[in-house]
Amino acid sequence: MTWTGRLAELGVELPSVPAPAGAYVPAVQSGNLVFTAGQVPFVDGKIAATGKVGREISPEEAKAHARTCALNALAAVDALVGLDRVVRVVKVVGFVASAEGFTGQPAVVNGASELLGEVFGDAGKHARSAVGVAELPLGVPVEVELTVEVGESA
Repeated sequence: MTWTGRLAELGVELPSVPAPAGAYVPAVQSGNLVFTAGQVPFVDGKIAATGKVGREISPEEAKAHARTCALNALAAVDALVGLDRVVRVVKVVGFVASAEGFTGQPAVVNGASELLGEVFGDAGKHARSAVGVAELPLGVPVEVELTVEVGESA
């Protein structure tokens, strides 16, 4: 089965690639690796939420937003090289805008990691960083970037 077939089986549709909010591109390829820009929780071209996790945003809400970020990152990969070329997910970096004292960043970033596991199975197992930060662009609660390995095109 293809990865796009797996998404369909899961009932998941990739969104349109969000337009960059600055002087960068959504994803670049170097050799057999694709690196995505940090993706925030854009849904239908709009920010889905703002605020700090552990204050205005609950950890459960933030986890759902991390999943959205991962979907946006997969859309960037798909637009650049085609999702079905993905061999494996190599690394996930998640940034969580955290209220003072909030230490649940790994559980929040699990929203992205769990989606990647659902889609790619063993090929979705990855190294990861989950980092608490004071602020994120546009006031969003979470941002996720991916590094994936890709194979030759069909």
